[in-house]
Amino acid sequence: MTAPASSEPLPAADAPVAAPSKPTVWRKLFRNTSVIIGLSIVLVMVFIGLIAPLIATSDPTAINPGARNRFPMAESSVRLDDGTRATVKHYMGTDTLGRDVYSRVIYGARVSIFIGVAVAILSVSIGLVIGMAAGYIRWLDSIIMRIMDGLMAIPAILLAIAVVSLSRAGIVSVIIAIVVPEVPRVVRLVRSVVLSVREEPYVEAAVMSGTPTIKLIIRHILPNTVAPLIVQGTFICASAILVEAILSFLGIGIPPDVPTWGNIMAEGRQLFRIFPHNILYPGIFLALTVLAVNMLGDGLRDTLDPKMEKRG
Repeated sequence: MTAPASSEPLPAADAPVAAPSKPTVWRKLFRNTSVIIGLSIVLVMVFIGLIAPLIATSDPTAINPGARNRFPMAESSVRLDDGTRATVKHYMGTDTLGRDVYSRVIYGARVSIFIGVAVAILSVSIGLVIGMAAGYIRWLDSIIMRIMDGLMAIPAILLAIAVVSLSRAGIVSVIIAIVVPEVPRVVRLVRSVVLSVREEPYVEAAVMSGTPTIKLIIRHILPNTVAPLIVQGTFICASAILVEAILSFLGIGIPPDVPTWGNIMAEGRQLFRIFPHNILYPGIFLALTVLAVNMLGDGLRDTLDPKMEKRG
């Protein structure tokens, strides 16, 4: 007699086992606490700057001698355009010219964040092109890097002061003054990435197959610079906001009539012991913004850098 055949199917001996799916980059980013906190604060600051005309209680440049150096939450009477008078509440007090500190601080967010973003974009763009040339074209490497080493030998703030001194004070001159000392750092970063990628087997194979240089750079080398440049751009943005505040505080940055956090603190330093609110509130906004951008950069580095991921 033969044994009855089993109705249950036998398991395959070499059945493939599904590998666990790796989390995507976006999922990793939003799991990082530093990214969430930093990005949230940055978005709040950007939103405040965008809606500044809607939430400001008065014109940030309006002078009111009758309301000079008022403490926070004080009220004053102002004359409107139609000739009537209205009561305005100064949530952060007023400065020595009677201007509302709250309105000046939220308007200052627009200038400071704009300068930080503009400097980051320009520095990364210029540094990417120069770094690519230095890393891929061998005879240009030594020439470019000696120039970059010379620029990096000068302290960034002194170099920015020198550049601003050569032109009229304004937003454009301040952006140029901050971009110049930041470009060498981006160039060195891009050059190091290009030198390491250039020796990879797939790049050498592309060269041997006759791939055009421009196509080779765009397809194989440029993608490897994206992650480190994003991280470096966030740190440049934070540094630019801080340097702009320093230049304005020293009186050589943005003109005094333009509300920036540095200008507000510069105008309130003489009476800081008596009226500390003129420096306290813009200082808090400046510190929060720089801290948030740095936290965002740290989180991006931890997520996008494979070496940091292996350490974790």
